Amino acid sequence: MRTAPRRAAAVLGAALALAAMATACGIRATSVPVDAGPAPARVSCTMPGATATASASASATATAAGETVRLYLVCRGAQVTAVSRNVAVVPGATASSDRLATARRLLAELQGKPGADESAAGLSSSVPGSLDLGEARRGDPAGTLRLGVPLDELPPFALAQIVCTLAGTAAGSTGNTVVLGGTDSARPRRFSCTEDLRTLPDTAQTAGTAVG
Repeated sequence: MRTAPRRAAAVLGAALALAAMATACGIRATSVPVDAGPAPARVSCTMPGATATASASASATATAAGETVRLYLVCRGAQVTAVSRNVAVVPGATASSDRLATARRLLAELQGKPGADESAAGLSSSVPGSLDLGEARRGDPAGTLRLGVPLDELPPFALAQIVCTLAGTAAGSTGNTVVLGGTDSARPRRFSCTEDLRTLPDTAQTAGTAVG
């Protein structure tokens, strides 16, 4: 019987035809497996049980043990992310009573050393410990805060941290924004804590709109 040889010849012919079609389409056959490597991992700095959020709002909430404030820290040198931190309440004042006092208080938190849980989660701060913050100058738009250095001399991560931490609090301005100036003659700029600013902090140097 010749059925088996004919069947084998037919299978071989079909295989050769498929190989010819693949070659015609520019596909090169290979017998070596290709390892594309692992899929890229997303950056994550979420602490166990933490209340981190990507919201631009940074409102403070009073609690029996103090006051919970929302700060933005640097996540593994790649972006800024929000964490909640409990701080002692200043006698006779609240986070919503005075713009400058609120701003200085939040700035001091950013300048402090991250807690053990924050550090373990890969969080850090780029805000210089020597940075100070003062009142607006004459002629500045209402609500302006003046940092102790020109804005373009701040590390991009630090500016992103400050903007996102202050915007949406009593230290900020209308519409969840904050108006910041520096020690130079440049006009103050109005900033929002946008997704680009949180995930691409290098854009901080060109972010904001000049006002005044």
